[in-house]
Amino acid sequence: MGDDRPMAEMEQTSRPDLRAGIAVTLTVLMWASSFVIMRGAAPFLSPGPLTLLRLAAATLALGVLLAVLIATGRIRLRPVGRRALVLLVLYGVSWFAVYTIVLAFATRHLDAGTSAMLVNLAPILVAAAAGLLFGEGWPRSLFVGMGVALGGVVLISVAGGVGQVSMLGVCLALLAAVLYAGGMLLQRWVLDEVDPLTTVFAGCASGTLVCLPYLGQLGTELPDAPVSAVAGAVFMGVGATAAGFSLWAFAQTRMRTGRLAASSLAVPAVALLLSAVFLAEVPPVLAVVGGVLCLIGVGITRFAPRRPTVPRPGPSTGRRTAPPDAGSAHRRGRRAGSGMTSRRRG
Repeated sequence: MGDDRPMAEMEQTSRPDLRAGIAVTLTVLMWASSFVIMRGAAPFLSPGPLTLLRLAAATLALGVLLAVLIATGRIRLRPVGRRALVLLVLYGVSWFAVYTIVLAFATRHLDAGTSAMLVNLAPILVAAAAGLLFGEGWPRSLFVGMGVALGGVVLISVAGGVGQVSMLGVCLALLAAVLYAGGMLLQRWVLDEVDPLTTVFAGCASGTLVCLPYLGQLGTELPDAPVSAVAGAVFMGVGATAAGFSLWAFAQTRMRTGRLAASSLAVPAVALLLSAVFLAEVPPVLAVVGGVLCLIGVGITRFAPRRPTVPRPGPSTGRRTAPPDAGSAHRRGRRAGSGMTSRRRG
């Protein structure tokens, strides 16, 4: 899908936007709090029932929002092809259902801060896979960042080897990072045919259906669970999932991708702080150092300076060709034989 935004709109995304800043701040707080809520609810709600409750709340909230937007004409549903439908179901099952269950198991063995730092390795996995699947290549910064992050994982594993953290928890958190990355890659394919809000709603609905076998267990555990655990699960669904994804999408239209991606690295730090305040849990020093190395590695892969692209000269005049804009479709058609290719946006 080409970058068809007008130049004025592209320039607007580089200017500071107070509303975008508020949206990012709220999203980071909600995403970070999910790790703490999962950890706090672990003694009362098993991973399966907790995931079902969270996804049911998210599906309901997103369904209401989607219905309102459709009724007011803000969103128009389009037919979905078979391929997109299959990818949409896989996206919902792998990311919203399986990932959340695995992460809930991980937080039963790890503190919230360590879990968040390990899960944040997902962007490195996405960057590595994108080089193969989307032809984005493997820049040197990717390998450097992967090496630094691997050193961080080794340190956390050493902490597990000496009994400071659970090795089972480390393995589960790394598996959650792999599932997170897979969900992001599937989402990229799905978004070629489906709008973001419908994608997230369908993903949550698919995940909810897959988790329905936990309904009986949820009914058994729910009466004995404290109000705080139940409210936390509902908050994760309505807040971190429904509102979080919506606010993040809003910020994407008003901030540069690099700046927005940088803010996601604050999630582990905020999770660490919230865990210390509300659960009185702080990871061991070795795990903290390893987690910081993981985040530095992610930062190297995502925010290394890119070489400026030099526009190629036109086929006959020698003049530089401007990037395609919203009204250049017919001009691109006339230049079909010139060997030019349209750029794809990441």
